[in-house]
This record gives sequence, structure tokens and C-alpha cells, in this order.
Amino acid sequence: MKIAIIGTGNLGKSIAKGLINTKAISSLYLTKRNIAALKEFEAIDNVFLTSNNTEAVQNSDIILLAVQPAHLTKILAEIKPELKSHHLVISTITGFSIAKIEEIIGVENSIIRAMPNTAIAVGKSMTCLCGNSKGLEKISTAETIFNKLGTSIIIPESQMQAATVVCASGIAFWMRMIRATTQAAIQLGFDAYEAQELAMHTCEGASSLLITNGNHPEQEIDKVTTPKGCTIEGLNEMEHQGLSSSLIQGMVASYQKINTIKSEQL
Repeated sequence: MKIAIIGTGNLGKSIAKGLINTKAISSLYLTKRNIAALKEFEAIDNVFLTSNNTEAVQNSDIILLAVQPAHLTKILAEIKPELKSHHLVISTITGFSIAKIEEIIGVENSIIRAMPNTAIAVGKSMTCLCGNSKGLEKISTAETIFNKLGTSIIIPESQMQAATVVCASGIAFWMRMIRATTQAAIQLGFDAYEAQELAMHTCEGASSLLITNGNHPEQEIDKVTTPKGCTIEGLNEMEHQGLSSSLIQGMVASYQKINTIKSEQL
């Protein structure tokens, strides 16, 4: 694949590293106003560094936009004359709708929105994808890219706000759960390093069980709860203290906030 990443900041770098490590590219153009910040990529075969977005588009088939939201309108107008029927435009910019992109570059272009999370840096992103009618014809290309950087799922654009809460903000929610587990382990006698190791890898194991076995969480819970045992005692106390309801209410509050932000931007 001939890919250009326009705006190679932290997210762009993470995507670039994933594409390079998985040998997913025939060529990769990375753009940034200060290309000195991309020095780590300069000796890699078939990777080209430039501050010229037009040059990158002219030499690529897939245009991956990873710029700051405030810069997107200007950059879309800049590259519009270079976009051809074979180009696929993928935007990772939160809150910038397909309709707004179409207003600038035209409805005839293939456009996809991608919402990855920060775990893309370690190849474990949960990325949500949606597209316009032209983009959906090429959605498998976007899936191929983001499946090399974790897992992807296609959703309606109307669900992208909710997906931001579940997947992007969700990283922070799970980090807080891991931190709380770590603090409990310290109180139970482990040192801080051991406590975090126990918390992190137990969390990873729980997720891996569901991914590998395809079970509902309650099926895996049943395997470790025994009558009058310590697990069910702990679970019931957590529920009495509002664990599930607090998580749900927190995510709903986050969703309401993101909708408020969107309304203020209109």
C-alpha cells in the first residue's frame, strides 16, 4: 500500500511504526512542518519525510489525516486539487464529521473516519470505522490497516460519539480500574511494583479469556465463584458499593459531555 500520513504527531508516529513493523507499506510518506522531529524514520527503506503535503498526496493512494482539528480545514483545501478517484481519505480527527469533510473536498471522494485509541502505540487499538458511500466501497482497505494495529469494527457514523467514550475515554476508565486494583494489592501486602504487575496482567488475562473463548463475562465469573467463597463475597460487596452503576453512570456522563462539546462547536 502507498500511504501518506498527513500530520505525523504522536498518533501519526504510532500508526507509522505499526505499518512499518507489519510490512504493510510499499511506500510511506510522513509529513510534518518540522521534519527534524521525524528523524527516527529517516533511514527506513521506502519511508519519505516531507513538509510538503501536496507531494505526499501525489505519491500515495491512501491519505491518512492525523492533524490537529484546528488545522484540518486548511489542509483539506490544500490537498483537494490533488485528490483523484483512486485516493482513499481516512480522517482520525475526533468530532470532524464526514459531511464537513465532504463540504471541503467534495462528495465524490472516498472518505472514512477512523477512531483509534492510544493503545495503537502497542498494536492493541480498538478502532471504529465509518464512511460515506464511496468510502464504504473501500472500507476493507481501512480494516486491513487498522487490523494491523489492533482490532477494527465498522459502525454507523451516528455511533462515533459513543464509540469515543467506550474506546478512547475507555482507556482512562480501565487505567483507573487497574490503579484501584493496584492500591488494593498494596494494602493486602504486596509492594508497589508487584501490585501493578498483578493488576496489569490479571486485567490482560481477563480480556484475553473473553477474546479467545467468546464467552459472556458472567460465564468466566462463574468459573471462579464458589458457594460461600471469597470471590462472590468480594463481588457482592463491590456491587453494594455501586461498582457497575458507577461505571455506567460515568460513561453516560462522558457521553453527555461529548455531545455538549459538539453542540457548542456547531
